[in-house]
Amino acid sequence: MSYKEGIVKAITDLKDRTGSSMQAIKKHMQAALPSDKKWANTTFLTALKTGVASGDIVKIKGSYKLSPEFKKKLADAAKPKKPKKVAPKKKAAPKKKSAPKKKSAPKKKSAPKKKAAPKKKSAPKKKVPTQKKTVKKSTKKSKK
Repeated sequence: MSYKEGIVKAITDLKDRTGSSMQAIKKHMQAALPSDKKWANTTFLTALKTGVASGDIVKIKGSYKLSPEFKKKLADAAKPKKPKKVAPKKKAAPKKKSAPKKKSAPKKKSAPKKKAAPKKKSAPKKKVPTQKKTVKKSTKKSKK
C-alpha cells in the first residue's frame, strides 16, 4: 500500500468531522504498517503535501480532510460496475387469443395553440442622485 492510499484510508477510518491531524494520521498508519516494513517519515510528509497540491486532500488549519471531488471519485470507484450478463431467457407463455378490438371514433383535431402573450417590460428604475460632499474651508487666518 502506498503512503497516499494509507493517508486516505486513515482519514476515512478516523471519521473526524473537522479533519484528522497529521499526528493522528501518522499514528493510524504506523499501527497498520506491517512489521517487516520500516516507517519513512519523509515519504509520508511528501505524500501528504502532494495530496494537498493535487487537490485530493484539503488542509484546514492543522487538520486534513478529503476533498469533495476526491470523495466522489472514491464513491464511483467503489460502486461495482454492472456486469453485462445476459439473464437466462424464460420460455414464453402461450398467448391467449384476445377478443377483436372495437375501432374507436376518430379524434377531433385540436385547435391551433395561441402564441404566448409578450412579457411586460418592467418600469425603468429611477436613479437616485448621489449627494456631493461639501468641503468646509477653514476660516482661520494665518499669521504672517
